[in-house]
Amino acid sequence: MPPAPSSQRALDAILPLIAQGQAYEAHQKARTFASRYNKAGQYDTAIDVLFQSARELLKAGQQGSGTDLAGFLLDVYESKGEEVNDESRGRLTQLIALTGPGGSWRKTTIDKAVAWSTKHGPCPAGDQSLNHYIGELLYKEGEFEAAETHLLAAGQRDSARVLAQMMFDWSAAGAPPGLFALRGVIPYLQNGNILAARTFITSFVTSLLSARPSLRSSLEPAPLTIPRRDDAAGGSDSVEFTTDPVLNFAQLAVATCQRAHGEKNKTMREAWVRLCGTYGAKGGVMASREVRAALQDISTLYFAIPPPRTAPVNPFGDIMSSLFGGPPSGAAQPARRVLSPAPGSGASTPGLD
Repeated sequence: MPPAPSSQRALDAILPLIAQGQAYEAHQKARTFASRYNKAGQYDTAIDVLFQSARELLKAGQQGSGTDLAGFLLDVYESKGEEVNDESRGRLTQLIALTGPGGSWRKTTIDKAVAWSTKHGPCPAGDQSLNHYIGELLYKEGEFEAAETHLLAAGQRDSARVLAQMMFDWSAAGAPPGLFALRGVIPYLQNGNILAARTFITSFVTSLLSARPSLRSSLEPAPLTIPRRDDAAGGSDSVEFTTDPVLNFAQLAVATCQRAHGEKNKTMREAWVRLCGTYGAKGGVMASREVRAALQDISTLYFAIPPPRTAPVNPFGDIMSSLFGGPPSGAAQPARRVLSPAPGSGASTPGLD
């Protein structure tokens, strides 16, 4: 039996060129060797050649050549059908870190890496750990908007905490904190990720009130109070009311959806309609088209309130109408998404993770 192919011969020809400042020649040799191995089905050898060559080129400040080889590496991943695991992900995180924030090189690798992970991993938004790594890296570099997308896609508890800290930092510029609370709460709830939504809003409010205690308010909107409870997972419905109504809504929305997940009853549906109607009437961001559409989506997902046939002029009125009267007879409705059963319910209905 012939020995397994080794990448050493190729690397012995490539890496010294990088050390000597001959980046172009090294890049071309790496592509030539990797193409040969890839066509022969020697995927692991091609991967090692591309990874080590790209890594050394990036260390030498050759972002263009390094990024090109990183893209080729992902092409070989595709040819092989490489699954997402610690090793395959680890190569990519190293290359992403070494690329640095200058120019568009890093984004090229990030976009292609996430796309690969959506195809060869279990998460339709991309590998959670990969997204978390990218999001935290971008946050530390001050790229808040780019980081936000990845931290939301990661959906992990740690990602929610990082997102909360980032939103707290972002809000320090002076914008109302409720706006930043909604940016975390609404997408997590739309994805059915109650744990992340709860972790995010708790961390965000804790940091905010610690830094700005004057935001705390003793005035609690009694008709909207969600009965407090502590669940087996350690969650609580406790709400820290503040002088920012949008921040209050964000907290109450998470508490209401959390309760609705475990208690499918009309009372929780009515509480949700009352909550949306009360805060929607205050105007501002709560009356914006984007927020109204998102709340309608959440209404359907958590409370089985069907969406209106057409885009609502008054979405909170439509929510109320759907709750008590349902959609007009004969109206075609899309298949409704359902949530995973609440922990301990014993149900086995498939749903969102």
